Amino acid sequence: MNRVTLARAARLEVEVRKSRFLAQAAPVASPDEAMAFLGEVGDPAATHNCWAWRIHPAYRFSDDGEPASTAGKPILVAIEGQGLDGVMVVVTRWFGGIKLGAGGLVRAYGGTAAECLRQAERIAVVETVRATLRCGFAHASTAHALLAAHGAHKLEERYDAEGLELVLELPEANFAALAATLRDATRGQGELIRHRDGDTRAGP
Repeated sequence: MNRVTLARAARLEVEVRKSRFLAQAAPVASPDEAMAFLGEVGDPAATHNCWAWRIHPAYRFSDDGEPASTAGKPILVAIEGQGLDGVMVVVTRWFGGIKLGAGGLVRAYGGTAAECLRQAERIAVVETVRATLRCGFAHASTAHALLAAHGAHKLEERYDAEGLELVLELPEANFAALAATLRDATRGQGELIRHRDGDTRAGP
């Protein structure tokens, strides 16, 4: 199943019974990125900066002083309810003098986050894998020609006594096709080695 995240940062501001709520969302690739976004957009002068992030399969959330489970968790539910991954949402509140009650807080935080995410542009998450391509000198030009056709980006290139070695990053969905094409084009003399999953080898 394809994972979906945000194409870029988004924001939405609403007023609920004189309290101002500002939701700010962004795509993030790590917990450190999520917390850096909080540091960037959180307002120390606000009453609360509540937040949640999900980066499959991990997640965290914070009520930042609001009653337990009335802010951070509803924000997380908004992220999950829209099938998003790799997303951080911060909802900042400036208290307007009228208490909302637990139910009102859940609706305000969760609703503001959900509407912000609904309006945001989305993109599919492309799962990538790193791999090493090896082949003899005679097939070096062939190997280079295969990269663009399979969406592979060259990270390193080196030569040794046995031939060419390229370190690549490519969409995981293209790994098997590149391995098979390389094998056919080099008559079994080229190989593609996946860096993860124990360096699973797809070659001769």
